[in-house]
Amino acid sequence: MKKVYNIAVDGPAGAGKSTIARSVAEKLNFVYVDTGAMYRAMALHFLRNGIPAADEAAISKSAEEVDVTISYENGMQQVILNGENVSGLIRRPEVSSMASAVSIYMPVRRKLVELQKNLASKENVIMDGRDIGTCVLPHADLKIYLTASSQVRAKRRYEELTAKGEECSLKNIESDIIERDYRDMNREHSPLKQAEDAVLVDTSAMTIPQVVDRILQLFYERNMEGGSPWK
Repeated sequence: MKKVYNIAVDGPAGAGKSTIARSVAEKLNFVYVDTGAMYRAMALHFLRNGIPAADEAAISKSAEEVDVTISYENGMQQVILNGENVSGLIRRPEVSSMASAVSIYMPVRRKLVELQKNLASKENVIMDGRDIGTCVLPHADLKIYLTASSQVRAKRRYEELTAKGEECSLKNIESDIIERDYRDMNREHSPLKQAEDAVLVDTSAMTIPQVVDRILQLFYERNMEGGSPWK
């Protein structure tokens, strides 16, 4: 049976996980699984239906009605929520905040984790999130814990939003990031933490190409004895 490779990338909000994981996937010809996008799609569903994040019973019931899938068109990831492409709607701050809030509920996590595990068992994947190395892919061939200071992460998010013409406050963005860090690290189920066998990569003073090269170097060192399986 052909060996299937898995890379797990964890870290706090705004650390650049999605951008980095997507670039590494392209270099290795892996499937990139943006688990955060899947949680955001769930969150968008709850927001659209006016379900408060604090209503655990309603969230749990509604989660059963949600179907979230990931597909690729022209090399670009598309997030499909109940048959609708919502890729352009899930990066809004209110959606991200809702996703963090509802991810503590087991019915939400259970449904998405099952989908993620199933995909990783069949394909070479790089998957990013907050509990990939600790819960979703505990036996991944490489685990990365990607982080950066809250100031750097806030500045990056601010520049991303303003480039899109959205009005926002750098101070408010950093406050939101700090709040989300605390919530993610202190939630009851699958809290954000660095896996014992994960490699810490602080991107505060690194460029995207430097981070990508570092992860590729680690992957090849650990898994490419005897040559690349893609040759």
